[in-house]
Amino acid sequence: MNALRAFEAAARHMSFTKAAEELTVTAAAGSQQIRTLEDRLGVALFRRRNRSLLLTDAAQSFLPSVRDGF
Repeated sequence: MNALRAFEAAARHMSFTKAAEELTVTAAAGSQQIRTLEDRLGVALFRRRNRSLLLTDAAQSFLPSVRDGF
């Protein structure tokens, strides 16, 4: 459940750091939760750039279901 919350917050903010602040965890912990979710799903959810994130096609398809679930 924490990994889904981290994914939703990161997608909304387009930032692991801002998502971590919202969830009151460290940026490293938030990023690890998302990596764990990606491993479980077997698909990348974000394209990580130097100072930005982009949602993958899989994430764009998955995000509405996650939001509806919350």
